[in-house]
Amino acid sequence: MIVFRYLLYKLRQNPLSIVGITLVFIFIVLAILAPVLAPPQKADPFQIPRYGYSPTPQDPSSAHIFGLTEGQFDIFYGVIWGVRSAFKVGLIVIFSVLALGITLGSLAGYFGGKIDEIIMRIADIFLAFPSLILAMTVTVALGPGLNSVMLALIVVSWPVYARLIRGDILSIRKEDYIEAARGMGASNFRIITRHVLPNSIYSTIVMASLDIGAIVLAAASLSFLGLGAPEGYADWGQMIQYARNWLVGPAGDPLAYWYTAVIPGLFILFFVLGWNLLGDAFRDILDPRLSKR
Repeated sequence: MIVFRYLLYKLRQNPLSIVGITLVFIFIVLAILAPVLAPPQKADPFQIPRYGYSPTPQDPSSAHIFGLTEGQFDIFYGVIWGVRSAFKVGLIVIFSVLALGITLGSLAGYFGGKIDEIIMRIADIFLAFPSLILAMTVTVALGPGLNSVMLALIVVSWPVYARLIRGDILSIRKEDYIEAARGMGASNFRIITRHVLPNSIYSTIVMASLDIGAIVLAAASLSFLGLGAPEGYADWGQMIQYARNWLVGPAGDPLAYWYTAVIPGLFILFFVLGWNLLGDAFRDILDPRLSKR
């Protein structure tokens, strides 16, 4: 009860965190209700229904409230099921990165020496490349597809987490309570899991909450470039790709097809914004320096 009251107090200190929680909650509801809001019409519910092959988008109507994209894919269906795609990509990548980064960073920070040198030099190699370029290279090497995108984002993201957790562990591994646990005969595994990580993982959790939106944005970028989900898959990046030829309409009406890019773009915007604001809330709650204000 005390913890719950503390969380409410910290959230009230930052009203924008309430906005972030609300946005994330709305997207969670949309993901849960996707089969009700946009009933699947194919065996694979992530395949967007197609209503022809015309290259010209169709305006919103009673049958298709957000209109149809180039190639006649239903925009409403695509953005609603795209919420599930976003959560799938964001959560799978972030949990995989956390598992890999925390494991390698803990080994490097706690044991030091050659283990630290080997892990950190490997991390430096990955960090030497621009992350988006490296992700594109990995995706092309593995073959375009959503699974390739997720694996590529894991490959380019883990070094940052490994370095972050390593730095936090280096600052506490010589603390008295760590030495006391070691003196009492506790195993290295027990010391790391029961004493080191619980006192050094907060900044990593905050970074992970902030990065979910960034990961979804990166995945959307790769899909926009044609390296992500297959054609017709409910993915926001691919929805915007269908709009690239219609960002500017005819000379008499340059905004004729605004909905093809704006609607999926707004879904990306609010999804990323929600996670960023939620990450700020976690930072305010978990950062001991901020909690003293």
